[in-house]
Amino acid sequence: MPVVTALLFVAGVTAICMSVTIAVTNGSAELVTKLGPLVAEGGWAGYLSSATQVVGAGGFIACGVVLSWSFGREFAEGTITGLFALPVGRAMIAAAKLVVFFAWAIAVSALSTAAIILGGLAAGLGSPGAESFASLGRVFVLIVLTALMAVPAAWVATLSRGLLGGIAATIALVASAQVLVISGAGAWYPPAAPALWAMDPASVDGAALALSSFFPLLFAVLTLLAWRHLQLDRA
Repeated sequence: MPVVTALLFVAGVTAICMSVTIAVTNGSAELVTKLGPLVAEGGWAGYLSSATQVVGAGGFIACGVVLSWSFGREFAEGTITGLFALPVGRAMIAAAKLVVFFAWAIAVSALSTAAIILGGLAAGLGSPGAESFASLGRVFVLIVLTALMAVPAAWVATLSRGLLGGIAATIALVASAQVLVISGAGAWYPPAAPALWAMDPASVDGAALALSSFFPLLFAVLTLLAWRHLQLDRA
């Protein structure tokens, strides 16, 4: 599941960004107008702008699905009872799941960034400049931060005793982030702050970023507590 999700995410983001860039390069002014500021700058700037927006939404869903699977699969498969017989505590198992997920997110971030660079070269954009490398660095950080913001999916998957609850929570977080970004309050909403920062670092101040750092920590603690107090008599 994590491997398939990683491959689909890396390939999907690169394919979408390349197709948009090539379509704009070979297309009409009407297409550029429809896509708006997403690719208005053209070149590496427009290409990386589209990558940032695709990663912001797609990365959240991918991470939420992986977390939901990781924390909900024992319930879905009926193997959760076997964990009670292990000498390792359930909270420790949950902590290990979070660590593995974070390592997975870093690996996916590195692969995605490399694929985006190769996609830009294949699209004929030439060698990226210093500003483009700065944007690529923000894309790398964005994927890691997005993974952290998706941690509530692990908690909801645990409480709902299955995968679907965590996936539903992920969709709710993405939808609410979109609404708050449109309303202008997205910088203070942790699930939306990383994407806004990646697109325009000046739009998110230090206080908002500090607030965002507590969001995944809170839900990680709640997840560990939920696993520590799991009971066999619950459906």
